[in-house]
Amino acid sequence: MRVLVLYAHPVPESFGAAVHATVIASLKAAGHEVDDCDLYAEGFDPLLSREERRGYHDTASNTLPVAGYVERVKRAEALVLCFPVWNFGYPAMLKGFFDRVFLPGVSFDLAGGKVTPALGNIRKLAAVTTYGASRWTAFLMGDPPRRLVRRALRAVCHPLARTLYLAHYDMNRATPESRAAFLQKVAAKVAVF
Repeated sequence: MRVLVLYAHPVPESFGAAVHATVIASLKAAGHEVDDCDLYAEGFDPLLSREERRGYHDTASNTLPVAGYVERVKRAEALVLCFPVWNFGYPAMLKGFFDRVFLPGVSFDLAGGKVTPALGNIRKLAAVTTYGASRWTAFLMGDPPRRLVRRALRAVCHPLARTLYLAHYDMNRATPESRAAFLQKVAAKVAVF
């Protein structure tokens, strides 16, 4: 299966980088073809320009500034997000990717005011993430990243797409043992994804 991994963390020695490396190794070991898209390393510009916004609904030309990324999304059969949760949301880099690449005609079609999903090629969707807050605190806040992945992002994928959400909560009090256990869980779950 062709898997696009979207990785969004700026620090190469972070635990997020270890999570990312585990995801990549597990996918490759399972025989998947992996397109590893490290948004920071690739220098992706997350800013939606004035001109891009003005041309947002023009499906004949809206993808031109991000054509290479659009092609990668369209080639993928699975999408895996690796990111830290910051301020109960995606990092700006990842949010900017969705703003600039998940366009009308790419992730959804818009006709007569009705939105229909357009990423039928994505049959599996996963997010592997870390939170500074506890699971309980995230729950009280509504856990926006989990909802965005499992509802909004899932809604534009294939109707039968499987979804996996793996999170290490309470990183502010994480121990070497809790981090190691999470990496083992990630390796095991991603290997059969």
